[in-house]
Amino acid sequence: MTLTVHRCLLKDLLRKADMTQVDLAGELGVKPQQIQHYVKDNRVMSLTVAKNISVILGCQIEDLYEWTENE
Repeated sequence: MTLTVHRCLLKDLLRKADMTQVDLAGELGVKPQQIQHYVKDNRVMSLTVAKNISVILGCQIEDLYEWTENE
């Protein structure tokens, strides 16, 4: 079984955590535009960024995106 990454769920996770994209960018030490690229699905996060975001938001890496199984 393999999986394909789809829509980024970061916007929803930030809302649940009562954080803004600017807050998250500050925690990560990146520009807010980088977070906006993830939220708008213009870029897929690197493994390191995804892990750091998951630690900050208290979730699992796989919670950051929608996934579908490939046949």
